Amino acid sequence: MGNELAGKVAIVTGGASGIGAGIVERFVAEGAQVVIGDIDGDRASALAAKHRGQAISRRSDTGDPDQVNGLVGFAVEQFGRLDIMVNNAGVSSKMHRSFLEDDLADFHRVMAVNVLGVMAGTRDAARHMATNGGGSIINVSSIGGIQAGGGVMTYRASKAAVIQFSKSAAIELAYHDVRVNCIAPGSIPTPLLASSATGMTPEQLERFEQTTRARMRADRPLQREGTPDDVAEAALYFAGDRSRYVTGVVLPVDGGTSAGKPITRRKD
Repeated sequence: MGNELAGKVAIVTGGASGIGAGIVERFVAEGAQVVIGDIDGDRASALAAKHRGQAISRRSDTGDPDQVNGLVGFAVEQFGRLDIMVNNAGVSSKMHRSFLEDDLADFHRVMAVNVLGVMAGTRDAARHMATNGGGSIINVSSIGGIQAGGGVMTYRASKAAVIQFSKSAAIELAYHDVRVNCIAPGSIPTPLLASSATGMTPEQLERFEQTTRARMRADRPLQREGTPDDVAEAALYFAGDRSRYVTGVVLPVDGGTSAGKPITRRKD
């Protein structure tokens, strides 16, 4: 741990748990002042309390562009600047046995949080950065937005949209020295997987998670489990000066899953 982000101010949406919390912890350890935005205000407040003076929180629903705008304004008001914006907040669509059974009832909510929230966060952060020396915007997608597959179709579509939007925003905002990059995590244990399940007992939910995680491990060339800390390392790279000539990049953090299937070797 060092001071790679000393003097910088960051916002992390969805920062109260999972990948977002991992990014908050890493940024604080590197000297940044961090605003934790999350719809779970109590959990966000508790995490901020661990880092009194370096982290503060604000309850915000990224599905509402006005609240995203308010979060950016809050950060600038409290810390006087904004250098890093991590649009991490996301929700999963519900898992259905077949797409033919999907009623698309959660489409608007998933798109509001996963796409509109990212677009609003990018725009509002960039408005400040464009007149204050530039900055770094990091949008969190998923390998579900890179690889085609069955299940959670709305979620996959939303994460693919984040990737295309991030590349497009990187081109337009480069003139203002605002870098926009994208992280695509995969096979990272977070509460998001459980949230995709519907109508399950606790025992069924546990079996569902175990089965899904086992399938993910079988598809991953690297055999170790990924963690929020792994994603946080990627976010730190994009946030700091080491990536000052890097924009429009989509970086999978997935143990090689998006590269291809693992090789099964015979034991001689």
